[in-house]
Amino acid sequence: MKTKSKSLAMKRLRKSLSEIQKLKKMERGSPQFKKWKRYTQVAIIRASDKNSQHAKDFKNISFSGCVWVNYGADIGFRSGYVAGLAEAGNILESMIQEIHEHWEDDPSESPSAISRDDGAATATRDVFIIHGRDNEAKQTVARFIQNQKLNPIILHEQANQGKTIIEKLEEYAQVGFAIALFTPDDVGGLRKQEDSLRPRARQNVIFEFGYFTGRLGRERVCALVKGDVDRPSDHDGIVYIRMDDQGGWKLKLIWELKSAGFPVDANLAR
Repeated sequence: MKTKSKSLAMKRLRKSLSEIQKLKKMERGSPQFKKWKRYTQVAIIRASDKNSQHAKDFKNISFSGCVWVNYGADIGFRSGYVAGLAEAGNILESMIQEIHEHWEDDPSESPSAISRDDGAATATRDVFIIHGRDNEAKQTVARFIQNQKLNPIILHEQANQGKTIIEKLEEYAQVGFAIALFTPDDVGGLRKQEDSLRPRARQNVIFEFGYFTGRLGRERVCALVKGDVDRPSDHDGIVYIRMDDQGGWKLKLIWELKSAGFPVDANLAR
């Protein structure tokens, strides 16, 4: 049975896609993998049907591969497992793009009816931009949001009115979506191991990223990653989009905003 809701179909598929990176660190027979596989199979069928090519392709993924005799069975199965997850990711990405481009929008979706899973309606076009010291990246994303007829909220541009930073954050957190810019502003690593230092986002970015994830839910927060930036280890399942020079990140961000109920237009992604 095909899912009637475009936003619900995309949300389910995005959920499965976002868990792949975490699953790559686990074993093929783990309970988490088995649960994910069942959930994903149902999500694909609900978004198409059991006889669709997508459903058949997913069902045919072995997630085991061949055994490499020279290197041992464990390596062979592990390689097949990771390759299977990558193939599943390609299927999910293809479905999300097709649904985004070809399905009719849900009749109930409108700028004044952006809702969360808990049922609380959010009548807003505000998008919070979490940033560090990369002013160029901040302005690029702000212009992109404005081109979509949405309102970018940048904290330091708001009046202080005698408030502390955390008070300002709480006041301006009444938004429908948050974008965190993971730019290589700092470096960090293990103590006394200088060779382990890697580029990192500013500490305020990590804090605000976690704050909005808890406040809005994972489906309403995404991170734009510029360069080779270290990611927080406990934020698996969050959507990370690489901020490439060609601008491919814009279309991916459009998908996320569309899934969250925002009236965005891919033709305005410039």
